[in-house]
Amino acid sequence: MEALWDDFATAQNTCNGYLLATTISPEAPATDPARLYNYNRGTNAYSLQTDLRYKLQYNPSLHLEKKEAAAWHEIFTAFYTFTGKLLAAEESQTANRPREADWSTVYESWKEVLSAVYRGYSGNAFEAWTIPCLYVVGKYLRIFAIKADEQAAASQRDSGLAFGELQEEDAFGAASKNEKLEDAARQINRIFALCLGDRSPLEDSRKWALYYTANLLFKTYFRLNSIPLSKNILRSLRASASDTPELSTFPRAHQVTFKYYSGVIAFLEEDYASAEELLTFAYESCERRATRNLELILMYLIPTKMLTAHRLPTRQLLQTSPTLDRLFSPLCTAIKRADLRAFNAALEAGEDEFVKRRIYLTLERGRDILLRNLFRKVFIAGEVEDAKADGGGAGAAARRTRIPVREIAAALRMAGATEIDDGEGGVDTDEVECLVANAIYKNHMKGYIARDRGFVVLSKTGAFPGTGV
Repeated sequence: MEALWDDFATAQNTCNGYLLATTISPEAPATDPARLYNYNRGTNAYSLQTDLRYKLQYNPSLHLEKKEAAAWHEIFTAFYTFTGKLLAAEESQTANRPREADWSTVYESWKEVLSAVYRGYSGNAFEAWTIPCLYVVGKYLRIFAIKADEQAAASQRDSGLAFGELQEEDAFGAASKNEKLEDAARQINRIFALCLGDRSPLEDSRKWALYYTANLLFKTYFRLNSIPLSKNILRSLRASASDTPELSTFPRAHQVTFKYYSGVIAFLEEDYASAEELLTFAYESCERRATRNLELILMYLIPTKMLTAHRLPTRQLLQTSPTLDRLFSPLCTAIKRADLRAFNAALEAGEDEFVKRRIYLTLERGRDILLRNLFRKVFIAGEVEDAKADGGGAGAAARRTRIPVREIAAALRMAGATEIDDGEGGVDTDEVECLVANAIYKNHMKGYIARDRGFVVLSKTGAFPGTGV
């Protein structure tokens, strides 16, 4: 227990916010692994108030103002109750009795710690250097909420109640599955509003906790599938931009996470230009050793680049992650080879993951790039004809620019385009022309369709923009 108070005194005397936050963390530091046990067993409910008063008000190594000491007294009282609940839950799991671990009670007791910390900041008892304490209470509230909801869901499954409540769940959504997490979102939002509304000078402002708290809310809302609520966070930050520090002045981890979630939100709104800018910043700024974070960013950046720049990831990039390699390599290979059968098979194989990540429809648009590549192959495979008649110099030659629709239809059938079949073993020419017209409309190729002659007439220069053909 003394190690905790030594760290508390050192943190106060050196204004070390991160060290201070470890004194109320549910996770004991490596240098003091028994901290929670020692704190909980080092006193009891009867002598707790006296012990805390001695440590906070009569400790010669501490010089706390009365208001600050009172706030810490309330926090450590709530923390004492919490440690008892957490240790009981962990002991049940260690003894292989996970059903006896009451994570709902752990969540509620930690929420009391958060409320005590919140009251300390709202009452201006703490200085700005202590804001890592806000990080800790918000981070673990979300973690304990998820544990409590998972335990509640498992309990319902084991008891068979899930079947009886199916009809009600269909009517009112899946809110009951995430009761604690939804409550956690409300509590973290209180912290966000507390920081956002601080009018102190920037050097003493709680606004330095804004982006960490915003990122916590993003994580929570995404897990709750409440993306519109995430947009409220962005609107609030934009509205207060004039008196908020620049994002570039915050820790890089805060910047990368914020840009990632902002990019995903833009992606889901089909604002792919903004998504590309935000996700590219996140990818380039992310620590190279953070492979999991890089994988999450690329999960959206790859489809975005596919649409905005018609660029596919390199083999070397995909091999940095087994998940990315498994999901995207078959798609990219199919697009490069203009193989519709392989493309459809790759989409089907990764459908569950693509739908879960909400990138399925965006990847489906990769079919346009595939068709562009197919039409380009037909063009390249065409004969080289004398261009003199078209105004070229003597001996000049160029690929033919008039391609019969039947050749494009043959290429489509070879690639596995079943939609052009007319049902009688022939080809639906209208469907072929429709695919070509779409490619022209989307500027994947330049030219026009001469329907009366059955030709697609391509531009003599830059028939396939951006491909060098």
